[in-house]
Amino acid sequence: MTEQTPVPLEGDALELAKLKAGLTAGLTPEQSARLIGTDEAALIADAAALVAEFTPSTLAPPAPRAGGDRGPDVQSTAGTVAGGAAAYRRKHGLDEDGNRPPAPQRVNTSRVTNPFQENGYTTEHRR
Repeated sequence: MTEQTPVPLEGDALELAKLKAGLTAGLTPEQSARLIGTDEAALIADAAALVAEFTPSTLAPPAPRAGGDRGPDVQSTAGTVAGGAAAYRRKHGLDEDGNRPPAPQRVNTSRVTNPFQENGYTTEHRR
């Protein structure tokens, strides 16, 4: 048995082989154009190496939460929509239906006074 030597590609055939090897490996056409090699086997190997280089081997640790610990107004039920709605109703004095309770009636409604009235003010000019 004789071993086949790879046929070097040139010109348009080389560009087509780069594009085919890159797209098969999951690269974009722009990344595929940067592949190095003169035959299909070398281009496929370079595309696989490039994809392996861009693929993270381990996931990055999650970023720390901003703001620190939860405050006293955040409770365990606040993570749900119903819990958030209940906290809103409590904060704004609303009942379960979202309505404000009726305002208490005035105790003394017979005498209504003007709060802007000044006692002792007259419009007469004295000389």
